[in-house]
Amino acid sequence: MDQKEILARLGAINDHYLEVGKLIVDPDVISDMKRYVKLTKEYKDLEPVAKAYNDYKLLCENLENAKDIVKNEKDEEFRDMAKMEVSELEDQRETLEEEIKLLLIPKDPEDSKNAVMEIRAGTGGDEASIFAGDLFRMYTKYIESRGWKTELVDVNHGSAGGYKEIIFEVTGDDVYGTLKYEGGVHRVQRVPQTETQGRVHTSAATVIVLPEAEEFDVEIKESDIRVDSYCSSGPGGQSVNTTYSAIRLTHIPTGIVAQCQDQKSKLKNYDKALSVLRTRIYEIELQKKLEADAQKRKSMVSSGDRSAKIRTYNYPQGRVTDHRINLTLYNLSGVIDGDLNEIIDALKVAENAERLKESDTA
Repeated sequence: MDQKEILARLGAINDHYLEVGKLIVDPDVISDMKRYVKLTKEYKDLEPVAKAYNDYKLLCENLENAKDIVKNEKDEEFRDMAKMEVSELEDQRETLEEEIKLLLIPKDPEDSKNAVMEIRAGTGGDEASIFAGDLFRMYTKYIESRGWKTELVDVNHGSAGGYKEIIFEVTGDDVYGTLKYEGGVHRVQRVPQTETQGRVHTSAATVIVLPEAEEFDVEIKESDIRVDSYCSSGPGGQSVNTTYSAIRLTHIPTGIVAQCQDQKSKLKNYDKALSVLRTRIYEIELQKKLEADAQKRKSMVSSGDRSAKIRTYNYPQGRVTDHRINLTLYNLSGVIDGDLNEIIDALKVAENAERLKESDTA
């Protein structure tokens, strides 16, 4: 893309941004909550592009002015200063154009959503449950470092520690767009706590990451839900095994089930279970989209394939390998302690490179 084309494309988006800005203060739009929520999200997504347009436009004007001085100024000192400015501005323009190319890639509307994460022990018995617990700790530390919040939905404890299954919500800015790369099979190679002869075993856990469906994304009729109450199970709390506060919801048309027992309040458990149920119903359509995208891109970076082995944590060698981009880090202790930035940043770069290729050939 040349300068004129970039300005034209950014200018069109900026015009739309200004138009959306007017709409979100229109009383008729504010009274239509579904439309208002959609437009405010769109406005927020367009903001970086509008800023890039103004920055790029100003930079191009300054560059033209500096070139004009070099061409027409008779004072040698002024001309030398202008030449230096031209060189600096051309470097800045080149950097900004690379950023703009990424901004112009159509953004996945799911990326800005909160996420529901599910970690399930796979092959490996008790050791797989312990590893699922390690993964949960890793994610909670990473989430905390990002300033996001975690809230438990449902827990099924392992007999020797860890979890057979744990489901939790993550809320914050662009949560799903960051955590979606974690979906798939995670494999651990280490000497289990239960191993007496010091042999290295391989165990696995599956991580599922879903964008949290909002009320406007999926409409569920109350008549289509069967509600069952039961006693909470697990360690701690006076309400455990004594009150029917845990909730199980079954969506009759699809047979999809969601449950929550983490809250003492029956009403809070119902609301959380409903949120997970809505997300799982929404997942059916999302899965079709992810599979279609993966087929089109032939990419494993964020294909949504749950059976794909995405990462190995090798304790004897102190290394972590992400198999999708052949990235190996010898920082296992740091990664398990929540330092996922280098891995997730590399995955984002790899996916953006693929999407840039797509846009160049489109």
